[in-house]
Amino acid sequence: MKASELKKKNKKELEKDLEKLKENLSGLRFKLAANKLKNVREVRNIKKDIARILTILKMKS
Repeated sequence: MKASELKKKNKKELEKDLEKLKENLSGLRFKLAANKLKNVREVRNIKKDIARILTILKMKS
């Protein structure tokens, strides 16, 4: 996700996206531990998306 897309969303949508990304990240971590994850960079990308959403939420409050 790009920051410009996130800035257009309201607070509730951002919180919903944040929750979904956190669940996805935990699932990827389990796959990574079991050596079943093919794209390891996906974990890094999700962490960056989470950080972007948290930054936008702080700016809006």
